[in-house]
Amino acid sequence: MDKTINISNSKPDNVKPKPRRRRGPAARISRGESPKRPKKYQPGEFKRKLLLIGIETLSLSITAVLVIMVLLGYSANRFSGTSFFGSLLPFAIGVLALILVTFIFFIGWWKLRKWLQLHSELLTPILSLLFTLLITWLVIHGEFSLAYGNFRTLVGGKEEAGRMTIAHQVYAAYRRHGPAQLQKMVNRAQEYQQTIKDAAVAFDVDVNLLQGIAATESSFIPRDSSDGGRGLFQITQVPKTVVAQALKRLGTEKVSLENPRHNAFIAAATFKHYLAEMKDDLFLALLAYNIGPANGGLRFIMQQYGASDFTTIQPYLQTLPRDYPIRVLSYSLAFRLWQKEGKLLAYEEGNNAIQIQRIGIPGLHTGS
Repeated sequence: MDKTINISNSKPDNVKPKPRRRRGPAARISRGESPKRPKKYQPGEFKRKLLLIGIETLSLSITAVLVIMVLLGYSANRFSGTSFFGSLLPFAIGVLALILVTFIFFIGWWKLRKWLQLHSELLTPILSLLFTLLITWLVIHGEFSLAYGNFRTLVGGKEEAGRMTIAHQVYAAYRRHGPAQLQKMVNRAQEYQQTIKDAAVAFDVDVNLLQGIAATESSFIPRDSSDGGRGLFQITQVPKTVVAQALKRLGTEKVSLENPRHNAFIAAATFKHYLAEMKDDLFLALLAYNIGPANGGLRFIMQQYGASDFTTIQPYLQTLPRDYPIRVLSYSLAFRLWQKEGKLLAYEEGNNAIQIQRIGIPGLHTGS
């Protein structure tokens, strides 16, 4: 009977198993090879790579921040309100979706980055920089600036909401004046343009705000009024320290309120004084300028009634002109538009409202 022997897995007794090939640095040393060392960059090459990575990281960070701000601004405007299902829940879901989209974007960018690096290391920083420039351009133009304003309102809370409320009062006052009336004011101001500019530079205040004060006080027709106001800015009572500062800047020993230059320097020094006293609150500073130091001035009124800002002080002003800051800023806005655009835009025509809000009210930073 034949016996079949399976020899497929049998090995001769005298054949030793082949040793496994050793890998790694130890194997290279045993074979007489030198171990591979990590690639070292030259100092100049390392700095170059670090610069490219820095440009890419910074560009992507700026892009992400701008996009998040704008999208949150749009969401805040779209879902504004206190209804849970109509406003709060949709906004919260939108924030969650924004986080997921951002995460997906960076994953996609990482994969794209690997592919771009195979072609050129310059492609990723260039592309990221182009993204940033495009997003920045979109943000500062058109309705994107309004979305940024909504985002600022969302984050600013009560303070920002109050500021925006007053800002729209200024826009309304500008609209009531009309371009024709405002143009007359701008034309009258040309004679005193350099004088007011010098005073603004001397005391580091916004020249358009000083022009707005002069327009409100005298309509650029210097005269003595029945209530004691004198000259271009209708100067009445002024703190002694303010007069001393104006004299120092003017380089004279005696001030003449009939001199438009002296009058403007006194006004700039006074306004600067009240800005500091009111901790850079523009509305309170303008109101304090109008009230003056008589009977303790605005500070005394605020302490007496426990008021802390322009909104809370208004009910206690009684016969005092509470709309004074609004009038000043509406004229200041006209001078800002004339300076930026070379013309006075009618607020209600076309996209003028958006353009006017983008340029912004002097000192109030409502523009982009």
